[in-house]
Amino acid sequence: MDLDFLRNYCLSKNGVTEDFPFDTQTLVFKVQNKIFLLTDIYESPLKFNLKFEPSTIEDWREKYYQITPGYHMNKKHWNTVLCDDYLDFKLILELIDTSYMLVVKGLPKAQRESLLL
Repeated sequence: MDLDFLRNYCLSKNGVTEDFPFDTQTLVFKVQNKIFLLTDIYESPLKFNLKFEPSTIEDWREKYYQITPGYHMNKKHWNTVLCDDYLDFKLILELIDTSYMLVVKGLPKAQRESLLL
């Protein structure tokens, strides 16, 4: 996965915007102004922070060496995912989808319903 694919994939989701709120290299994807993915645009190989269910976050870290506690994030809710040649591409997409949906689930009902139409 490269940065262009990641951008296009994230921006294809309902209500997603991108910006650089912290500096000129940390690209942030938000849904209704809530972060669901952050990445360093200069990092190679690509890695990014995603939101995870707190009840399963440790399981992911134990199962995949590419998934570690979220860099500069609340480690109870966030993991960093390294996109190397050994982590399944479909799994990466599923993790992005899950992060997006976790944020959507936490939105007020009206915002949530407008995104899930």
